[in-house]
Amino acid sequence: MKHRLITLIIALIAAYNMTAQTVISGVVTDGRQPLAGANVFILGTIDGCLADSLGAFSFTSSKTGEVTLKASYIGYEDWMLTADVNQLGHVTVVMKERATTINEVVITASSFSFGKSDNFKTLDALDVVLTGNSCGDVVAALQSLPGTQKVGEDGKLYVRGGESDECQTFVNGMHVLIPYTTNTENSAVRGRFSPFLFKGINFSLGGYGGEYGQALSSVLPMETTDVATGDKLGVSASLVDWNVGGTKAFSNSSLSFNGALTSMGLYERLSPGRFDFTSPYRKGSGEAQYKRELGTSGVIKSYVGYDLTSVGQHIDGRDLSLTEHNFYANVTHQASIAGGLSLFTGIAYSAVCNDIDQARIAGDHYHCLRQEVHLKAEARKAWSGVLKMSAGMEDYIRSSSLKYEPAQYQLDYHILAAHADAQWRVVPKLFLNLSTRAEMMRGTWLLMPRATLSYVPSPRWQCSFVAGRYSQAVADDYLAQSRQTMTQSTTGHFILSMQYKTAATLLRIEPYWKKYHHLPLMENGLFVPNGYGYSRGVDVFVENHTMVRNLTTTLSYSYNDSERLYLDFDHPRMPEYVSRHNLRLNAKYAIGKTIVGVSESWASARYFTNGKTPHYNSVDVSVTYLLSPKVIVYTSLSNVLGRNNIFRYDSHSNPVMAARDRFLYIGLFISLKNNKAYDISNF
Repeated sequence: MKHRLITLIIALIAAYNMTAQTVISGVVTDGRQPLAGANVFILGTIDGCLADSLGAFSFTSSKTGEVTLKASYIGYEDWMLTADVNQLGHVTVVMKERATTINEVVITASSFSFGKSDNFKTLDALDVVLTGNSCGDVVAALQSLPGTQKVGEDGKLYVRGGESDECQTFVNGMHVLIPYTTNTENSAVRGRFSPFLFKGINFSLGGYGGEYGQALSSVLPMETTDVATGDKLGVSASLVDWNVGGTKAFSNSSLSFNGALTSMGLYERLSPGRFDFTSPYRKGSGEAQYKRELGTSGVIKSYVGYDLTSVGQHIDGRDLSLTEHNFYANVTHQASIAGGLSLFTGIAYSAVCNDIDQARIAGDHYHCLRQEVHLKAEARKAWSGVLKMSAGMEDYIRSSSLKYEPAQYQLDYHILAAHADAQWRVVPKLFLNLSTRAEMMRGTWLLMPRATLSYVPSPRWQCSFVAGRYSQAVADDYLAQSRQTMTQSTTGHFILSMQYKTAATLLRIEPYWKKYHHLPLMENGLFVPNGYGYSRGVDVFVENHTMVRNLTTTLSYSYNDSERLYLDFDHPRMPEYVSRHNLRLNAKYAIGKTIVGVSESWASARYFTNGKTPHYNSVDVSVTYLLSPKVIVYTSLSNVLGRNNIFRYDSHSNPVMAARDRFLYIGLFISLKNNKAYDISNF
């Protein structure tokens, strides 16, 4: 009897459940095609399922009466229907694509971001230190990207047919007058800043917005790290440089320092090169930062850095002796105000002093002092999800003096500028960035409109067209030799950018065309603004992580066709620093705690009035080994094959080559007060 009662109760419960369960089914589409994987469920319950490959769904629910059926899918607006559960026997769900807000799209046209950015991650600070033979130099690492030229005799950035000084550097939005250290003629220089200083670097090859001025070809904006939350201390050492740095963190602020000494003395004794150095290259530098958070809506950042560089070389029968002092400091304040408004103010000071004994002939002395104060204020506001605007003013106050017979001058001038930018989502997937910049120098105004139209059909695809006008004051030497009558040089940029990106692959193709006006041209012993030129070409970049596990490969190719009439040219011709073809292949493979890197750099001939160089070729290798969680050993060897690469020819038709065919670097990087390997200078 007992068993019969239990059986009866179970049967009654089952019968009740069968009568209480309701089947809810249907299909999910966007009006054109099914949305596989859409989540369909009854709000406030766990009753629901995912749509299959045909968009169909079906599940049961014990709910009765009125319920709310909800469907969600990435990139689409949520769909909801409130009805009696018995009316949901078969439902057709039509979802609308969600309009992406202006803040959710990062337009990547003609720019490469690395570090902590929202863009495709191509490099971070450690990659800069341990990639190829860059040896921690930001500039050398950037030369692996398309659009850059291989100019080995000075090592600076030459972008898309432009001179090296056409690329300008900004730290936290503030201009850096001279971003390089100095060196003797035909010797590569290095960038002044440690990659660990920055949380993000956005290298723009052209087509930048109205915020940035005084750059004809490209800009390199770098954003320093935020307030540190923990103490750091570390050291590094190699045959050529030694570093110590650290950070002390407080409750809402942090203080950081870094000291570095570079000397080629020991390396020169172990491996003498082609050059006859009377005093080895030496550089002592110090950097400090203080950052403070002001509540939850404001932050103050300050930075100060100083470099002292010296080197001596016996060249052309004289003993050249060079000393440079390079000082840079800035303070910025950023605050968020109610209503989506933010304010930015900043001031930066740069001073570079060069003293050269026997600069050209025995017994002479060259002294040059350049200074700049950069003032900037900007307001930014997001009006809605479809419109962001910014406007600002800035002033470049410059002073330059030269004492050298027979050329001596004293220059004092400033460049006043204002800009306005608007980023507008015209319709879903179509974005327009309009900006204009106005600059006034010596009473002459320039108006520079700029625009970027971008079509972003999906997170994987982007297509942009960029057009704009850009200006830059000519070098102080040219300005002085023009009797201060030179106007600013200008260039027009026209760029078509096409990009495909997945989690493991990036492909970018960018044709471009630039037109130069008002370049300095020597006529009758004076520089006049009558020079002109063009630069056109195409850049290709491919990065892939899928061919072999733990293998990352990159390919950068640039084609550039340039022609100019400027400086002392007597007819339009290709500038001497231009190689028509530049190719770089890089592979990095991880084996346990070891990373092996191999890179191939190739560049076609460069043309001079007295001939052309052979093509450039260098195979570089590197090995990185994680000795412990806090210790990294890194070694690299450049130009493994020992090719005698000729960079250029001097005025006597003699070939100019590197100081040595190969360069071996071995470095030890140790973190003393952190769980992260190599954390010495990352402020």
